[in-house]
Formats: sequence, structure tokens, C-alpha cells
Amino acid sequence: MAMASNIVAPQKAGGFQICCRKRDRERERNRDQHDPYKVIEITPPPKNLGIRCFPPNLQCGESVTIEGQAYTISAVTQRYQLRKGKYEPSEKRLDVLSEGRYILNLYLQNLFEKS
Repeated sequence: MAMASNIVAPQKAGGFQICCRKRDRERERNRDQHDPYKVIEITPPPKNLGIRCFPPNLQCGESVTIEGQAYTISAVTQRYQLRKGKYEPSEKRLDVLSEGRYILNLYLQNLFEKS
């Protein structure tokens, strides 16, 4: 069975955008939204920095600023929970290191590899 294309609202450039699937339409609609992440600084002892909103495409190594302090993302974790036979997203978590600690860890790792 063929799926019909749907025409979405006109863009500023003067053309129309064609989305073939519902998922594509939802992605376009939600492109500018930010997702809530639970942010934890992982230097011992771990420190909870609260729940913050960031773009959904964060990756390891990116720099983020929280309350005026710069952090580097060490890990991005998305947890899912089984509900009614389907896995649904339940939590998004960022493990971060302060910029200074991140650079120190890279330096020490480099020294360790050379020895």
C-alpha cells in the first residue's frame, strides 16, 4: 500500500515542504524544542546540578554552561521503561565534568598511555 505525501505549511523561502511520514512532520515541528536532562557532575563525590533543558542532539565532548560555569559532557544516557508492552523514554541524563577537570583527565590519560 502506498503512503500519500502531506504538504506542510509554506516556508519563508516561498516553497512548500513535503513530509511523507507522520514522524517527519513531528520532527520538524519539535526541532526548536529543548528536552529536560538530569545533570550530574561526576567528579567525586557526584553532585546533582538539577534538571536543565538542552537541545536533544547533545553529544559527548560538547561544552555547556550551567549557572555561569562551563562543563564538558562526559556521557549522555537515555533510559527507557517497559510500559504496556512498549519501551517508552523515562529519563535523559547528562554526566558532566568541569572544564578544568576534563582537561586534567585528558592530560593524565595521555601521560599514562605514553608510559
